[in-house]
Amino acid sequence: MPLTLHYLSGSPYTWRVHIALAHKGIPHALRPMSYDAGDFRASEFAALNPRRRVPVIEHDDFVLYESAAILEYLEDIAPTPPLLAADPRRRAIQRRMVREADQYLATHLEELVEAVLFTPPDQRDPEKIADAQSCLRAELAFWETLIEGDFLAGDFFGAPDATLYPLVALARRIASRNPGLMTPENLAGPRIAAWMARMEALPVIRATWPPHWGAPPGA
Repeated sequence: MPLTLHYLSGSPYTWRVHIALAHKGIPHALRPMSYDAGDFRASEFAALNPRRRVPVIEHDDFVLYESAAILEYLEDIAPTPPLLAADPRRRAIQRRMVREADQYLATHLEELVEAVLFTPPDQRDPEKIADAQSCLRAELAFWETLIEGDFLAGDFFGAPDATLYPLVALARRIASRNPGLMTPENLAGPRIAAWMARMEALPVIRATWPPHWGAPPGA
């Protein structure tokens, strides 16, 4: 029985898992979820994840939620091609970067999502939006200093790349679709921007691109 991914299109947390599945070539089925259809309120879904959030994977009789934990599970069951380095110290740094992305950048992004996407235009708080944008830019400026090569933590596409890219892609989409906010061009510095372009050239990113976002950049 193939692994099943319960996902929400455009969610950076579910996207990272979809990227990892595609990168590793793990057979899987996609189970799209909808807020409007009430999927998250269903008792069947609560039985899979009592927190009622995605992603959730079902693999035979095993159920797991929380995207960072899912990435590590996929690495364990399908170690090739890897998402984490074999060297313990490099592997630890990659794990640290995944947690940094979730602890800091994702927190600021969620503040922006709440202030813009989940708030009607006539009720938006300019001060709250400006603060979220400022924090997001500052965090991305820090990530400028972390890039070691073509990828975030070394010479191969790994878990930090799969984690950070969907977060920055969503921030850029919010900027491009909401005139008057930060522009996609001044969201990130040159190293992050170049890294984004490299990510968008990867088949695994293009193959998992959220369908309702239209064509990926450069398509």
